[in-house]
Amino acid sequence: MDYIKMIEKYIEDEIAVLRMLDKNAINDVLNLLSETKENDGTIYTFGNGGSAATASHFQNDFNKGISEHIEKKFRFQCLNDNTATVLAVANDIGYDEIFRFQLLNKLKKEDVIIGISGSGNSKNVLNAVEYAKENGCKTIGLTGYGGGKLREICDISLHAPINSMQITEDIHMIFDHMMMSIFYKTMCGINHISE
Repeated sequence: MDYIKMIEKYIEDEIAVLRMLDKNAINDVLNLLSETKENDGTIYTFGNGGSAATASHFQNDFNKGISEHIEKKFRFQCLNDNTATVLAVANDIGYDEIFRFQLLNKLKKEDVIIGISGSGNSKNVLNAVEYAKENGCKTIGLTGYGGGKLREICDISLHAPINSMQITEDIHMIFDHMMMSIFYKTMCGINHISE
């Protein structure tokens, strides 16, 4: 079977979405993350499924990738990485509470939340973001499709405007790697890192 036309269409759709990204929102996130590091705040990130993998990747790229080359480190914490805690909360309290529960009575005003949900309507992500807002924390939402409720309630929205979970998740990783690349240049004085 010849898949060339489908390959070309996927690539064209991805390029079209990249051209539509809100550069001002990306710039705002870069500044917020930099300020949070300087203020000794923690950046909590989380999601479900592929978004959980993206959240974990964010933590890795900032806690090791960038922080390896700077004196004052980023403090990222991925709330979906501790399987035992996630499963205990899901089993004993409820799946909708797996992220919010981990934030209870821990948040400081300097902390930032990055909630990742392709649909923007994942109840457990929304519960944690709403709790963070109630506690005076800045919130960032990574979404696709129409953005759902997450896009509406977050202080800054990094949105992939397309009805495709695959391209949405691609774009979410591009947000991570774009910001990592920019911080390599601006914070670390490094133009290229090969890993």
